[in-house]
Amino acid sequence: MATIERFEDIEAWQNARKLVITIYQASIDGAFSKDFAFRDQIRRAAVSIMSNIAEGFGRSGNREFIQFLSVAKGSVSEVQSQLYIALDVGYIDRKQFDGEYIELLKLLKITGLCSTGGMAKNVADEGRVTVDNRVEYRKRCKIRKGQIVAFEGNVVEVE
Repeated sequence: MATIERFEDIEAWQNARKLVITIYQASIDGAFSKDFAFRDQIRRAAVSIMSNIAEGFGRSGNREFIQFLSVAKGSVSEVQSQLYIALDVGYIDRKQFDGEYIELLKLLKITGLCSTGGMAKNVADEGRVTVDNRVEYRKRCKIRKGQIVAFEGNVVEVE
């Protein structure tokens, strides 16, 4: 179990950063670059993903962090929808669409949440969470490998 001490260490933030670069590069030339409203909207949505992960991490409590992760997940869905528009109007090709869409699916998985009421004692490699001396398994709590879980004032990534 790894305790994350900086938002830059969060895998979801790192992936969101790469996505922002990809979105900016895809929208810098051609007709995409001239559709100012759409170009700016997809860029803002992509930036919102990484910004909300960072801002939530910097907040004072787990509940706020979880709230900001939820907003980030909403922005992931927004970018997914906008990618369909970019594909349908010919701003990106199928290969670009598939690559970016897969990265967004990874972000959705990574920012998955599991609330244990703040009483979790341990996140084991097997995906167990101990709550008040009871073992809650990954299936019951929907914890997955690579998922970020907040407990005991720490943010950890399930390994």
